[in-house]
Amino acid sequence: MEELDRRTLLRGLGGAGVAGALVLSGCGTPERKQAAEDCVSEDLSAEEKELVVSNWPEYIDEEDEGYTTTIADFEKATGIKVAYTADVNDNNEFFAKVQNQLGSCTSTKRDMFMLTDWMAARMVQAGWIQKLDAANVPNLHANIIDSLANVSFDPKREYSAPWQSGLTGIAYNKSKVKEVKSFEELLTRSDLKGRVSLLTEMNDTMGLVLLSEGADPNKFTDAEWDKAMAKLQKAVGDKQIRSFTGNEYVQDLSAGNIVACEAWSGDVAAAEDENLVFVPPEEGLMIWADNMLVPNKATHKANAEKWINHYYEPEIAAKLAAYVWYICPVKGAQEAMEKVDDSLVDNELIFPTEETLATTHSFMALKEGKQRQYQGDFADVIGG
Repeated sequence: MEELDRRTLLRGLGGAGVAGALVLSGCGTPERKQAAEDCVSEDLSAEEKELVVSNWPEYIDEEDEGYTTTIADFEKATGIKVAYTADVNDNNEFFAKVQNQLGSCTSTKRDMFMLTDWMAARMVQAGWIQKLDAANVPNLHANIIDSLANVSFDPKREYSAPWQSGLTGIAYNKSKVKEVKSFEELLTRSDLKGRVSLLTEMNDTMGLVLLSEGADPNKFTDAEWDKAMAKLQKAVGDKQIRSFTGNEYVQDLSAGNIVACEAWSGDVAAAEDENLVFVPPEEGLMIWADNMLVPNKATHKANAEKWINHYYEPEIAAKLAAYVWYICPVKGAQEAMEKVDDSLVDNELIFPTEETLATTHSFMALKEGKQRQYQGDFADVIGG
């Protein structure tokens, strides 16, 4: 691959897309389901102008000389002070932090957190998430892109609002290793042995393994699953895989502790390391969305709704997208990007075309028992 700077490389990528991987985690929540009347949450937003938000790393614009962040814009516009923490590194790991509080109807000390479709579905179905007041989030319902407007776990977007959407592919450090083109190479190429990481997110990793076996991640059989699991098990047994990680793989990739990995598109862009290259695997890409959720017992729900409404302003959405380089869920943001950074208007990592969306893959929705079986298989292989 010719030497390209980060923006040129990412601008040229043509394989991107949007859909949700709706997989239930099997974390044992059904017996702890709640109803709104059983877990009443008092909203103190009127007297307390504050908001506590948990999100993934590298997922918000940051202060720089002469630059005002979207959080600062929100605080100025609303008078609400935001305590923002990037402490969501992995869906299951974050679930472990909050499951006892949510299951017992006590506070998580957070007003909002962002989780991927399958985990968002789990929490919504368990009754752990507060219903949004549609009157407080008009921008959400007016501006959400069509492909994200109606998801099976929340058809009317009454409980969730997409924060960003993105792609799962592969990345490599071009200063350490020659071009990596396929997921198959991550699992088998001898010069990568012991210097590869994969993700702890089952739907992402097994989706790509299934693709590498010629199976459809959105419609596969138990036999195809078993074959894919055996392939992953062999790669682990052969010590091809150094580790399974959440977002922390970026630091290892930059440092050369790993030289190639399974990766989320925006993470590589946000790293601003010219040596890191995100690649659509020859087998195809996986797709997902992360969702803003207001948990039960959060005491600043109306303030959280103002946050959602703020980030569904096309100008704000464009400003954020120009920084994080994930798929933007907001209609009108592409037009607004003309004033923010016109070089990104046609960037398919942010604004994928319908043709591009048609080339991507989502993970098959699973029933509870099957989900637990598959999650157990995966955990056994990765050591989780």
